[in-house]
Amino acid sequence: MYVTSQDQLPFSVIAHEFEGHAHGGIGVSVLLVDAAPGRGPDLHKHDYDELFIVQEGRATVVAGDEEREVHAGEIVVVPAGEPHRFVNSGDGPLRQIDIHLSPRFGTDWLD
Repeated sequence: MYVTSQDQLPFSVIAHEFEGHAHGGIGVSVLLVDAAPGRGPDLHKHDYDELFIVQEGRATVVAGDEEREVHAGEIVVVPAGEPHRFVNSGDGPLRQIDIHLSPRFGTDWLD
């Protein structure tokens, strides 16, 4: 068994980052998102699938040509290679778990 604390993980602008390769070589990486209203990443894509599990709040997600508002309890699947972004479109915090099906983050920023 391996255990770590969210507080021990590196923090980028809106999320704590768990890269699987640095934690026993597991095959996934995870972002623990806590975004204020109006915050979210710019348009980007990955060479692997990504899942957003919305736990609290709401977000507007753009993936390819589709735009959709999602809420707590919903799961978004973005296929590999699909340009996407999201923004906290609510009045309170957006908390979600973003699962990257890769042991390392690999992001191609498009904006």
